[in-house]
Amino acid sequence: MIFPDKRIIKFIKKHHVLTLATCINNQNWCSNCFYAFLEDDLSLLLTSDYDTRHVKEFLRNPEVSGSIVLETMIIGKIRGIQFTGIIETVGEDILAKTRSVYLKRFPYAALMETNLWILKINYIKMTDNRLGFGKKLIWERDKS
Repeated sequence: MIFPDKRIIKFIKKHHVLTLATCINNQNWCSNCFYAFLEDDLSLLLTSDYDTRHVKEFLRNPEVSGSIVLETMIIGKIRGIQFTGIIETVGEDILAKTRSVYLKRFPYAALMETNLWILKINYIKMTDNRLGFGKKLIWERDKS
């Protein structure tokens, strides 16, 4: 697998909240979620309950999109990524590993009863105005 530009990886690792977008019957929905990053698989781990709207929707349509952004009022410092991917439940074969990664990032989650989901990123577009106004870095997962 060809990995994204190291600036994309660094940005994802530095942050911890994403906006997740789902769509069912042409009705869009966004939610915000804490995430942990699985760098070796280019996936994001998040937790959420089955009774939330976004989980109900991505169980029906696992193709999701989202963003991770740096909040700033300074145009020259604007940075963020937009992504697409597939989200699914974490399989038993990797549950211990993924749970450990998530709890290392968010230890208080051990006190909650929730479900762990994995979002396999397929496409990333990063905007980084520090590289020049509107500069984009693009990465797409190899389809083979």
